[in-house]
Amino acid sequence: MDGREADAVGIALKLEPRTLQAATYSLPDPAFAGDRGGQTLLRDAARFALRSGAGPFRSVGQVAVTPRPYQFVPLIMALRHEPVRLLIADDVGVGKTIEAGLIARELLDRGIARRLAVLCPPHLCEQWEQELAEKFNLEAAVFQPGRIARLEKLLPRRDVSIYQHFRVVVASIDYVKTRESFLQDAPDLVIVDEAHASARPRSDRGASQHQRYEFLRRLSAKPDRHLILVTATPHSGIEESYRSLLGLLDPAFDRPIGQPLDRKALLPHVVQRRRADVQRWMGADTAFPKREAVEDNYLMSPAYTALYERVLDYCRESVAASTGQGNQQRVRYWAAIAILRCVLSSPTAAGAVLTNRLEGFDLGPGADDDADPDAAYSPQVMELTSEELATDFAPSAPIEDAAARMASPEQKRLMAFLRDASKLAGPKNDAKLAKTLELVRGLLKETYRPIVFCRFIATANYVAEQLQKELGKPGRVVAVTGEHSDEERRERIADLVDDEQRVLVATDCLSEGVNLQQHFDAVVHYDLPWNPNRLEQREGRVDRFGQERKVVRTHLVYGVNNAIDLTVLDVLIRKARTIRESTGIAVPVPVHSEQVVQAVIDRVLLQGRGATRQLGLGLDQDGQVLQLMNEWDNAVSREKEIRGYFNQEGIRPDEVAIELRELEPALGGPGDLHRFLANAMQRFGGDLRDTRKPGVFELLPGSLEDEFRRRAPKVKRFPVHVAFDGTPRDGVLALGRTHPIVAAVTDAVLAKALSLEPEPLFARSSAFVTDAVKEMTLLLTLRLRYLIDEGATPQFAEEVIMAAITERGELLMPIVDSAGRLAETAKPVANFANADERERYVRKGVELLDGNWYRPIVDERVGMLTDAHRRLRQAIRGSKLDVRAHEPPDVLGLTVLVPGVAR
Repeated sequence: MDGREADAVGIALKLEPRTLQAATYSLPDPAFAGDRGGQTLLRDAARFALRSGAGPFRSVGQVAVTPRPYQFVPLIMALRHEPVRLLIADDVGVGKTIEAGLIARELLDRGIARRLAVLCPPHLCEQWEQELAEKFNLEAAVFQPGRIARLEKLLPRRDVSIYQHFRVVVASIDYVKTRESFLQDAPDLVIVDEAHASARPRSDRGASQHQRYEFLRRLSAKPDRHLILVTATPHSGIEESYRSLLGLLDPAFDRPIGQPLDRKALLPHVVQRRRADVQRWMGADTAFPKREAVEDNYLMSPAYTALYERVLDYCRESVAASTGQGNQQRVRYWAAIAILRCVLSSPTAAGAVLTNRLEGFDLGPGADDDADPDAAYSPQVMELTSEELATDFAPSAPIEDAAARMASPEQKRLMAFLRDASKLAGPKNDAKLAKTLELVRGLLKETYRPIVFCRFIATANYVAEQLQKELGKPGRVVAVTGEHSDEERRERIADLVDDEQRVLVATDCLSEGVNLQQHFDAVVHYDLPWNPNRLEQREGRVDRFGQERKVVRTHLVYGVNNAIDLTVLDVLIRKARTIRESTGIAVPVPVHSEQVVQAVIDRVLLQGRGATRQLGLGLDQDGQVLQLMNEWDNAVSREKEIRGYFNQEGIRPDEVAIELRELEPALGGPGDLHRFLANAMQRFGGDLRDTRKPGVFELLPGSLEDEFRRRAPKVKRFPVHVAFDGTPRDGVLALGRTHPIVAAVTDAVLAKALSLEPEPLFARSSAFVTDAVKEMTLLLTLRLRYLIDEGATPQFAEEVIMAAITERGELLMPIVDSAGRLAETAKPVANFANADERERYVRKGVELLDGNWYRPIVDERVGMLTDAHRRLRQAIRGSKLDVRAHEPPDVLGLTVLVPGVAR
């Protein structure tokens, strides 16, 4: 029905058992006329069965979610490019995955793109696989080391590469970045998620990031490849890196720092909006949650303070003992910071790092004698703003290198620290744990479901164990850390969400890009992040589009007698929160902010005992701090200017409204889907019942239960709770037009209605007396089919519309709106004498459908579709467009409205 000339397949007529001829679609048989409810049911089933929609947004029939109006803006921008080169940089939690997925589905359905690759960090591969399948009806092959062998078994021949065989792929960018064969056979449409992690890094660090950038640069070098970059933080504070991202869209944008960007040329390629920009866009209220942030302090217990002070003394002595010895001094310096950080995190983390130092374990890459210790150890100990996902293993490498020549007295001293640390476990001596336990209890009491974020694996396991011990049943606590594979993480979370009172304890392996808003609605920062960007990433897991809770809670835990906590909180974190509250956006902390933290650590190590309480005094006059604050303020000003320029106000709401106006009547919205299932299930012996929860219904499958189980094996039991508004809820199945259960119902209705002898409950025709018309009027449900040729690959499309024709042959105008209003307002006011009278009127109606009765309908629809498609592709010069209708349209259903008055 569609495709390129090369896709045509010949038919050997001599091998066919019968002569081939054009199929015809019969008109409804008046002998099987039924009630009017069957017509509504048939019309809804036909609409929800559509996949190749004819409207300007061809993909919507394949999309299970109902996008918000603002999410169509990037799609409209994309359709005005050839090829598509776009940076989607909307705020955290706005729904960039939906925006990118809409574009991908549209380009594939239009034939503009033939294959799709989503490149993302390894930990997001399965999430993208799930999003594409559930929301966009795209089954993807996942390119990760553990899956390649299975994919190779699916290849049709040995000479076919996995990189050229699959139509839709999700690939770990770190897996494919060094594979030349992927570059050779890469799809013509590429989405890059978390694109900021693939920008060109500074020259002094980021070898892995540089590989990713070079890989994308080579991918983008093919001029006709479509490229969509997705990130909430395109500008990390390094202007050169930001320009390198823009250069992937067009090399002309990657200008030297001294040259200004051509923003007018850049505008069509970048969309960057705050929540405030889209929350009430086009009058549609998008219910983003409100974030309630609280700071909670604790006082380290005397026993913990004593250990901290003794360890601090040891660290000072260790650094001082190597003064003037070059690399050895820096190694001891980083070892001291590593020990300090672990001691402040938890007794278990302290025990782990001290044990490693004593036993000589090597859990990470160390530094060669000639290597720069700062470059080797800083990424392990600090949280660098320019680095990708932080490691959550204890930073043991600098400690191992420093331990090469440890004297016996030093070993005994560390053994004493280790014994003391082991005695501090539990809320009695660990005040931070006690404060967190208090917070978690309060959150659970208020029915919140918190995530507790920790810095190290040892701390996360310790906190999870202690919380579970203290909370007891019915609360359930599970830890998810970097020691678990992606599949194990998913399984542990999936197992946890079955519990009503649940607590997830996690390291930062879950802080970036992972969607957790369906199952959790509060965040507790157990360990204060030294990089404020991490704070926003953690809280963004629950504070995002699709969060059912109106208010999400975040708690920041810090020690009042911990000078490092106090300074990081005051200098970095409070500054970040003030910026977010005043501007509505999270501006990443400028690069080199770790140097401020190092300045804090230096003061701790250089000052004597008792001086740490005065640490923060005068720090606001420190040169590095002042420089950071100035850079940060400049970044805020730049972000305001950029977002004001790239919020795409040039695409007006009324421009989008024109394209959206016919979407719901043509394809059906959530309310239509609810009505359809409620109507259909009763006719199959089932039901759709209200529950006590607003927007949640109980679906009883009736005679369709076996078919439901076959098509939706993940649904373990029926009846099942369902919802239609797209809001994720625990234990509630979100139903959209492409869900297997909905598809099963539409297929069942159409099969019964379009059979040779349809049952009365599923009749294709009906008639009734109404006072809504002055003369006999036919209300038709029509399926129109088209071939749409935009110069690339001709595409099949179809739509289901209603039309109303009087017995004089007059077509009510405008076609769709007039027929829709009549279908809603026409109500029976009298009964026919018998079934024969109803059949007689239906027969008269069928007889009116003679000759070219459909010509005005087809001509108007072809004209409207042509105009709509041209509007969206207006910027592409010389673009071809030809919309051809298949004639005559299929008459799916027919209702005869007989004029009359109530009797």
